Amino acid sequence: MTEDVTAPAHAVVVIGGACSGSVVAEVLAQYGCKVVVFDQNARPYGKIEDGLPRWHTAQRLQEYDKINARLDHPNVTYVPLTKLGRDVDFMDLAKGWGWSALVLANGAWKDRPLDAPGADEALDRGLVYQNPFVYWFNHKNEANYDGPRYEVTDGAVVLGGGLASIDVIKIIQLELYGRALRARGIAVDDVEMEHQGIPKYCQAHGIDDVASLGVKGGLLVYRRRVIDMPLADAPKDASEKRRAKLGQVREKILSKCQKNFLFQFEAQVLTKELLLEDGRLRAVSLWRTQVEGRDATPIQGSELEVATSLVISSIGSVPEPIPGIEMGGTYYKFKDWDTGEYEPIPGVFAAGNVITGQGNIKVSLDHGRFVGSYLAERYLGVADDRQRDVSAGAAAGEARGAEVAAAVGEHLQTKAPLPAEAVNALLARARARQREVDCDGDYAAWIKRVTPPDMQ
Repeated sequence: MTEDVTAPAHAVVVIGGACSGSVVAEVLAQYGCKVVVFDQNARPYGKIEDGLPRWHTAQRLQEYDKINARLDHPNVTYVPLTKLGRDVDFMDLAKGWGWSALVLANGAWKDRPLDAPGADEALDRGLVYQNPFVYWFNHKNEANYDGPRYEVTDGAVVLGGGLASIDVIKIIQLELYGRALRARGIAVDDVEMEHQGIPKYCQAHGIDDVASLGVKGGLLVYRRRVIDMPLADAPKDASEKRRAKLGQVREKILSKCQKNFLFQFEAQVLTKELLLEDGRLRAVSLWRTQVEGRDATPIQGSELEVATSLVISSIGSVPEPIPGIEMGGTYYKFKDWDTGEYEPIPGVFAAGNVITGQGNIKVSLDHGRFVGSYLAERYLGVADDRQRDVSAGAAAGEARGAEVAAAVGEHLQTKAPLPAEAVNALLARARARQREVDCDGDYAAWIKRVTPPDMQ
């Protein structure tokens, strides 16, 4: 449990304890700040737990350990089961409590809406979004799961093109082939089938001709070319030769995925309309596209219709609207997209997916580490006894543009530490909320308590 202070100090509240939030908390705690982390869930793992399909076992456990190490710090107070906009009011937290700074690291949990005629009518009548679909897949076998359930039908269509959409089409294939194998009396382990790939898994169970299972399979569609798919990115300092090969790398990734999971793929097509019949989805109408740079323009007269009763939209995630937070389109209203400075209220920042809009763990980590270092070294004016190189902490921000990072530093001012009594009052309020959710403040003990026995 975080101890009270006896001298002036900075106190920062972080909303969200997953990749980016835990990194921000760790960086600030190492500088001597008192950090309170509010998380909407019992465990702070965010999309690592509920956004990554359950076959990512090794990566998930590694990330859990990293997050636990960051949050189990004497200067960090973890407050679970506390959702911004439901249990705590944003405007009160940002203006009334008196924090040195507030960091939004609450992720991008709202799926980007599919902008096509028929989408609103088809929602939950054949149209499903990625986030609830993956959550269902992860938890559907749990005895206490009481969320929505989905029937994966043969010929399902996935709209997307990034790594998340690859995960979704893999879920569809695992469900379809798993069902076919069970119909033949074969016990199926989804995770093992994902690790081996569907053809090898079937062969290991005596089925050499996978086509004999009669599975048509799902279809992944992408509006641009294969070489444009965001399946791999070159480092910022990559040579022109390496960048030129990026398209080939993306083609190889897609080819390997298709070989292992047997799904169909169609490039340069864009959703025109979702077609319903008797209140249920019956088909998706697509345009073929002309690709020039980042633009994918529909070709008039090129329409094709794909019969399907299930469409999964995996076209990206955006932050959830929260009462009191001003929006700039589908994102929060930011003054600067590198530091995540929130425009309407000084001292409010954002880190990770809430600003990047990406379900990518490395992007969240890098951005979280940069914002944490920026707050400590530029905004709060905290000295570091180790004389840490600011450029190292700001590497991710500099990669997005050294001139932008420099410009941000010019319009942020040093902030004096809070009086000790003010910091202790904030910590007291955090502890009161812990008691409300039956948490005693011992982070390690809490995590052990809320982690199912078969996951420990």
